[in-house]
Amino acid sequence: MPAANATRSERDTMGEMAVPADALYGASTQRAVLNFPVSGRPVPAEIIHAFALIKAACARANRRLGLLDEPRAASIVAACAQIERGLPEHGGLARHFPVDVFQTGSGTSTNMNANEVIANLVCLARGKPIGSSKDAGYLEAGGVHPNDHVNMGQSSNDTFPTAMNVAAAVAITGRLIPAMHALAVELEKKAREWDGIVKIGRTHLQDATPIRLGQEFSGFAAQVRHGVDRLNRAIDALAELAIGGTAVGTGINTHADFARLVASDLGERTGVPFREADNHFEAQHARDSIVETSGHLRTIAVSLSKIAGDVRLMGCGPRCGIGELRLPAVQPGSSIMPGKVNPVICESLVMVCCRVIGNDAAVATAGLGGVGGLLDLHVAMPVMADSLLDSINLLANACAMFTTNLLADLKPDEDRCRELIEGSLAMCTSLAPVIGYDKAAALAKQAYKEGKTVRQLAREQRLLSDAELDRLLDPMSMTRPG
Repeated sequence: MPAANATRSERDTMGEMAVPADALYGASTQRAVLNFPVSGRPVPAEIIHAFALIKAACARANRRLGLLDEPRAASIVAACAQIERGLPEHGGLARHFPVDVFQTGSGTSTNMNANEVIANLVCLARGKPIGSSKDAGYLEAGGVHPNDHVNMGQSSNDTFPTAMNVAAAVAITGRLIPAMHALAVELEKKAREWDGIVKIGRTHLQDATPIRLGQEFSGFAAQVRHGVDRLNRAIDALAELAIGGTAVGTGINTHADFARLVASDLGERTGVPFREADNHFEAQHARDSIVETSGHLRTIAVSLSKIAGDVRLMGCGPRCGIGELRLPAVQPGSSIMPGKVNPVICESLVMVCCRVIGNDAAVATAGLGGVGGLLDLHVAMPVMADSLLDSINLLANACAMFTTNLLADLKPDEDRCRELIEGSLAMCTSLAPVIGYDKAAALAKQAYKEGKTVRQLAREQRLLSDAELDRLLDPMSMTRPG
């Protein structure tokens, strides 16, 4: 084992650089570590895993095209597989990918980080010391160079945008859509189970005509299902990959079939229908697919905040508020008020939604022309990737939390629902077609003034027979058209 703080000397096109002796990266990565001591937050692990998928796919494509020999291609693919597993045999993933999010806007430092780590893993697999990847003798004997072999047919300018799309699409399909589907299923279950429970509706936070609790929850479920539809549209946009455009979109130094082969390979291995971009100049000069995806995530956050906010309102109380829902008690709510229980799961979800909306602002701003979109390359990609993946992961975790820790044990208070309906002045709405709008309004105002229900006062005034009043003031009938 190298001594603590031990270094080795490596060389890149700018000269010598001291690198930590046991680091799998090289001089280019170390320069970036020194250049960008900004947040202490490295590029998301999902991006690194995407790079491993991409570099392996590129090696296989170059082998098929006769540009890379079988042993080198196999060595690169094997090293990428180690990265996909998280490099447990080398002390974990993160320390070998230390470049800060706030780095070069093209992600060049991260692309070179991946190239260097892969090349050094090949060195180790061939029984050579870390840092041998540029030695002439090693390369003549079949070794792997970080640029000439790992980066063959590629540029940072097409690999990083490709990694962004791959990472986001895989995270959405593998984590967020399943979490949202589970949430929708639970909401739909509640909608069916509670379809016979009538409660008072509220518009402008004031009493309105009756509505079934199941109808309200069916609306929540539809919001989530629409969110899944939005995610599927986002995946279609993300599926267009920039790979093959190399420096500026022209495809210099790569084979004409390279991009198609890489996209097909990535599709087979992830289940996402990736394809070569229809226009490589759009794919590299702009990041509209990322902006679009973030916009869909923002819409989902708005939907979820509505659901969490309404559940919180309907559960406020338990005795001195609305109290139509009984929220599960998951933790003590106060350090000073014994027995208090707060809607903490709703609050957590709402805060996640706030963060996602903030992340979307960062993505949209970074996507602007003159900010990130500058002529023939987008130069604010790492912060866009970080913000987007943060939103995906937060929403996936928050949906699972809300489903498991709140919805599963959420209960209605049917007695409270009936009590509030009977006391509502909006019950007079169903009388308006029979006695007229003005008379119904006067009835409601008088009932409020005298502290009576609409039914009580209507009977006292003998406006209609008891049977007709019971028919017109049946809450369930008011929840159906006609």
